[in-house]
Amino acid sequence: MSRKRDNLRCRSIYLLRHGDCRQDGVKRYLGQADLPLNAAGRIQALAWQQELTAVPLQRIFCSDLSRSFETACIIAEGQGCAVQPLARLREIHLGAWDGLSMEEVRRLYPSEFRKRGSDLVSYRTPGGECFADVAARVIPLFEEIVRGVTGNVLIVSHSGVNMILLSHILGLPLTNLFRMRQDYGGLNIIDCGPQGMRLLGMNLGNLAAHHRRGKSCRPPQG
Repeated sequence: MSRKRDNLRCRSIYLLRHGDCRQDGVKRYLGQADLPLNAAGRIQALAWQQELTAVPLQRIFCSDLSRSFETACIIAEGQGCAVQPLARLREIHLGAWDGLSMEEVRRLYPSEFRKRGSDLVSYRTPGGECFADVAARVIPLFEEIVRGVTGNVLIVSHSGVNMILLSHILGLPLTNLFRMRQDYGGLNIIDCGPQGMRLLGMNLGNLAAHHRRGKSCRPPQG
C-alpha cells in the first residue's frame, strides 16, 4: 500500500496536556518558565502510561519544556518508540509576566493587564507572544505531524497550545479559546480518517479516555 493511501487509514492523535507542575497554591501566569512535574503530575503521567500501554503509538512528540518532556518520557516507558521534543510545541511566551501571580501582574502592569483582557488573541505581553503568534507556529507543525506519521501519535503539550489546536480542528476562531478547558493531565482524542479529523473526546481523565477509545474507529485490516 502506498504512503498516501496508508495515511487515509483511521488512526488517532492523542493530544495531552502535561501533568501538574504547580509549586504552590498561587494562581500564576505560566508560559515558558521551565518547571518540572510535581508529585501529583508524575502520578498523572504514570496513570497515562498504564492506560496507553494498550495503544500502539508510532511516534511521541512533546514540547521541550521539562513538564511536557517528563510527562512524555514516563508514558514512553510503556511504548516502543522514543520521545521527540520540539521547541515549536512550547507554551505561549509570556515575557515579563512569566511566573508572576495574577495579583502581581494586575499591580505591576495594570494597563497591559486590561489590554490583554480585551484582546487575548492579538495582544502581546511585554517581551512575549500573543495567541495568534502561537497559532502561527503550532498549527503548521501539527499538520506536518499528521501528514508525516501513518499510525497513532501522542503529542504532549500545554494548555494554550492544545486549545489552539482544538480550535483549529473544530474550525473555531481563536476568540473562543477560553471556552475550552484543559486540565493538567487532560487528554484529547482526535480520530483521523478518509473524511478528515474528528474530535472524539476533550479533556478526558483516565477512565473516560478508556471508555471513549473503545468507540473510536479502527483501521481496516490487510
